[in-house]
Amino acid sequence: MPKKNITTKKTSKKNLSKKIVKKSVAKKSSVKKTKAVLKSKKSPKKPKSVLKPKKLLKKPKSEFELKKHPENPIIRPKRENEWESYQTFNPAAIFENGRVHILYRALGSDGVSRLGYASSADGIHFDERLNEPVFVHYTKPFNASLQMPKDFFAYASGGSWAGCEDPRITKIDDKIYMLFVAFDGWNIPRLAITSIKLKDFLNKKWKWSGSKIVSPEGIIDKSGVIFPEKIDGKYVIMHRIFPNIQIDYLDNLDFENGKYLEEKDTIKIRKNKWDSRKIGAGAPPIKTKYGWLLIYYGVDDKRASQYKIGAMLLDLNNPAKVLKRTDKPILEPIEWYENEGHKAGIAYPCGAVVIKNNLFVFYGGADTVVCVATANLDDFMKELISGKEPKLEKISETPKK
Repeated sequence: MPKKNITTKKTSKKNLSKKIVKKSVAKKSSVKKTKAVLKSKKSPKKPKSVLKPKKLLKKPKSEFELKKHPENPIIRPKRENEWESYQTFNPAAIFENGRVHILYRALGSDGVSRLGYASSADGIHFDERLNEPVFVHYTKPFNASLQMPKDFFAYASGGSWAGCEDPRITKIDDKIYMLFVAFDGWNIPRLAITSIKLKDFLNKKWKWSGSKIVSPEGIIDKSGVIFPEKIDGKYVIMHRIFPNIQIDYLDNLDFENGKYLEEKDTIKIRKNKWDSRKIGAGAPPIKTKYGWLLIYYGVDDKRASQYKIGAMLLDLNNPAKVLKRTDKPILEPIEWYENEGHKAGIAYPCGAVVIKNNLFVFYGGADTVVCVATANLDDFMKELISGKEPKLEKISETPKK
């Protein structure tokens, strides 16, 4: 039986395939020519130069936000330690010797605010935490038989009736200075200062200098921060007398002979914005090549119980000169850990550090826990300078507890 000509069949199929492809290409070419003709009739003189380059069609990705860490809260109350069994919040922070060191405000059943200590290598996982307070300002037990002052509840904050509140720490040379709110339970809360040698702090030898009241009598003064270096030969302190941030310039930090903080410059609230009711410095300013980065808190007239976080860029030589300021907050209290606790709707910053060009902002959530939010410092600063609006996070669908 003669063999079939297989080669001929294959060739014919191949030729047929080529013809189909040619017809298809010709058809597409015809369609393109037709469209081109129609287009030329509608706009025959339209120049090609109006087309945008491809690189301009892509919108730049905004990095202007503080990203809350998924493991928040990073420090919680310890039920086994009575002095910090109810609340642990509002953390001061420094980065020294490769670790983040935090002093946080703590409350137990006696209602006295004390300061606890914790440290971390990465700013997230605090593998060192002491079981005893490291700073105590007032320990007198509450006496229910004594007559309470008329404005007691107006003065009390964060659930405590006395003690040391809301610390901020700054390293200058070989010392760490701490400003805090001193409240004896009866008189108006006032700012106080103390210090400790850096080597004692790192070795956990809590040899604090004596505390001194630095704000005038009869005025509620809070949110005190010290700049980490002198400006024009002066120490610079920010503090808050409702509703604005006040700035003072001092020759030294001794506060001798009844010397108190003054109001030499002011950074004011803004009407009809998220910080229209009151503002205060959060963390001590961080020096950058663009200026001083100030993380601050603000409260809106519309929601007077809610604390949000924003940012300012201050002139390096004149910190009263605001170069940039966020028109919207960079962090809002929308997560469960910012709303479940002593007071809902609180995100209150007291510390910020830079680790390997990453900004870490430490804040108290709901006056109950310690939280952290981060951003790449270079990207954050560029977006702040460009005046772009922050990209705020949405609330988590599934609360993480």
